[in-house]
Amino acid sequence: MFGIPGKQAVTMTSRAAAQIARLMDQAGHAGLRIGVKKGGCAGMEYTMEYVETADPNDEVVEQDGARIMIAPMAQMFLFGTEIDYEVSLLEAGFKFNNPNVAEACGCGESIKFKDSPDTAAVED
Repeated sequence: MFGIPGKQAVTMTSRAAAQIARLMDQAGHAGLRIGVKKGGCAGMEYTMEYVETADPNDEVVEQDGARIMIAPMAQMFLFGTEIDYEVSLLEAGFKFNNPNVAEACGCGESIKFKDSPDTAAVED
């Protein structure tokens, strides 16, 4: 929908692709849908959910056995994002390196986008 021919909407590091593929295999899901919704102290939050089938309007990105579906309303906010998977002593989780983010809250769970269009159209 918002893609550039020959360029994927989002990319994954090898760590993220391996973790997503592992989660898909363990639970037997078709992929992981990512999106954004209103919430958090900075105004928007990322969402992730297992899915069994892609919505016809989803942007599907596949890499190294991992499959991500990008929800239609999130495509403009996530274009150019690199998804990583980080492990530290206290936590492990996905990290979104998104060039469209203007601000993030201290906890890193909430974001605000640069020059974003009216986010009233973004739904849960």
